[in-house]
Amino acid sequence: MKIAVRYYTRSGNTKKLAEAIADAVKVKAENVAVPLTEKADILFLGCSYYTFDVDEAVKKFISENSKNIGKIVCFGTSAMMKSMIKPVKKVADAAGVQVAKEDFHCKGSFGPMHKGKPDENDLKRSVVFAKMIAEL
Repeated sequence: MKIAVRYYTRSGNTKKLAEAIADAVKVKAENVAVPLTEKADILFLGCSYYTFDVDEAVKKFISENSKNIGKIVCFGTSAMMKSMIKPVKKVADAAGVQVAKEDFHCKGSFGPMHKGKPDENDLKRSVVFAKMIAEL
């Protein structure tokens, strides 16, 4: 099974999760600016909410790489929201890409909120999540 990890981040919070997940499944975490050059059965896609939606770069990545995405597994950070599935699924559905019902989400530091997040415990939980998904 081919696995890929892509992420979009403005603060670096989601990149921390991406690197932990990629290490767990033994691939390299890449920014969404790096296209998929071959089919990924599972794409761990990390992003966050920006004004209650995902960034345009994430939307563009999904649309432009849809033929090489088997299934998206969302992960991400945010100060207040709890899952990235809904905004990612909206874009993925339009591109004909399946989104897994499982996702990983944790708090991310934002200004004075949630300082130090994601923390070491969050990273460990992301590794457990990634390994569980890779074994399905």
